[in-house]
Amino acid sequence: MRLSTINELLELNELARQDGQKYSRSRPFLQILLKERGKHFIGIAGPRGAGKTVLLKQLALARDNSFYISLDTFQDGDLFDLIRRLNRDLGFNLFLLDEIHFYRGYDEQLKKIYDFLNVRIIFTSSASLSIFQSSYDLSRRVLIKKLYPFSFREYVYFRSGELLPVLSIKNVLEKNDLVPYLRSGYLFDEYLRGGVLPFALEEPDPLSLLKNIVRKVISRDIPLIAGIRLDETDLLEKTLSFIGRSSVDGINYSSLSKNLGITKYKAAQYMDLLEKAFIIHQIFPKGTNVLKEPKVLMALPYRLLYRDWEDCLGGVREDFFAGMMISADIPFHYLKNRRGAKTPDYLVPVNGGDLIIEIGGKGKGYSQFKGIEGVKKLVFSHSNELEGLKRPLFCLGYMN
Repeated sequence: MRLSTINELLELNELARQDGQKYSRSRPFLQILLKERGKHFIGIAGPRGAGKTVLLKQLALARDNSFYISLDTFQDGDLFDLIRRLNRDLGFNLFLLDEIHFYRGYDEQLKKIYDFLNVRIIFTSSASLSIFQSSYDLSRRVLIKKLYPFSFREYVYFRSGELLPVLSIKNVLEKNDLVPYLRSGYLFDEYLRGGVLPFALEEPDPLSLLKNIVRKVISRDIPLIAGIRLDETDLLEKTLSFIGRSSVDGINYSSLSKNLGITKYKAAQYMDLLEKAFIIHQIFPKGTNVLKEPKVLMALPYRLLYRDWEDCLGGVREDFFAGMMISADIPFHYLKNRRGAKTPDYLVPVNGGDLIIEIGGKGKGYSQFKGIEGVKKLVFSHSNELEGLKRPLFCLGYMN
């Protein structure tokens, strides 16, 4: 490697540190990384726009012995040799590798670095599929952590400076000290309309930028890591558009197969790729004699790229619920009876039984649970109500 290349990388590393100084607040995830100990490497998987690059730059600023490298600008060099030289000659021992899936054969390089060099690595990827599909055994060498876009709790913190404690499902169910959380309800619609994306703090029209992110994911990220043909990207785009324009109860492998003229196997493959790219969520059912095809929701705020706010608000609410449960690592299922008729929306296993949940507007109430006995029940409504079974929907955004 030429000395000029090393000097260029040193300059870019210094610029990354300077860029990290621009951010007066950091996500709680940064403290998790700073407390990590051990020899294992850390992989951060998360969607484009979730703030992975900012996180690495803040980490570079916090650790003097760290070195930041963006691998979408370093694709042809020898990564092992670079890290070996930076460690041996300049004393760096923590390497922050951004967008690692752009480096061909990165998994082999990580294994080699782990086995032969005494360094730590934290890397990011916008596509978790590339990490989990590795042909090399990284299981004992790499710990994967997921960085999602802002929870509502984080958004309130970045907007107002107030970081309230994390809530549990039990807190919400039993209405334990929820009053302080109600002060933030006025920010909820703003959050749902795009505030979930960290870059929305500085961009008045985040959805326009989100359109560009979708194009990159479908045209660049997924073909790069999944080995699909380039001519299939059009079908992937049509799949996503069909999901975005349909009601939340009308999407599964069968409906995609029928409407797009593809096999159910291909529909399942596309859904898996879009989920691994953090664009959709597949929620599997709970019930007797039901088809085991998933209910398909979208990560916030992708649905708003395809339908107007008023037209898809019900779907956006369910997207929020699913996103908050997944980011808080709380298991849940959607409910469907044997005839396919509508029941309450979701089931969440809790200590001492199951919790049945309905998501909706202010009008939802006891009638949603007609004939359902012997389980805990809650209605998460788009309001500040705490009466009876009702809880504010945005309280779920405080679980992470």
